[in-house]
Amino acid sequence: QVQLVESGGGLVQPGGSLRLSCSASGSIFNINAMGWYRQAPGKQRELAATITGGGSTNYADSVKGRFTISRDNAKNTVYLQMNSLKPEDTAVYYCNAHKRTYSTFSDYSDYDFWGQGTQVTVSS
Repeated sequence: QVQLVESGGGLVQPGGSLRLSCSASGSIFNINAMGWYRQAPGKQRELAATITGGGSTNYADSVKGRFTISRDNAKNTVYLQMNSLKPEDTAVYYCNAHKRTYSTFSDYSDYDFWGQGTQVTVSS
């Protein structure tokens, strides 16, 4: 079992910045990709950014150039630096961890874990 705890959300003015953190604990072995998803009021949860253990990143088009995802594998923590925030970035941001465990060299199982979410509100 993996537990994810997010922090860093809050209220910020348009054009401002926030840095979200997500710390993983529990059975953290074999976690590879981690990411941030967000859900705005009345909308479905969507991908914001993901990062693999090797550092490869993927961003939603809506946040490219403004958000930066990073991770500290030693600390089991993933970060989301959010700059030039817009009102449309307002959402609950959820941390995600993807875990792949191998039974043999070729057999594996995939698991996803979620944090409770942290509110980000961009408003003047």
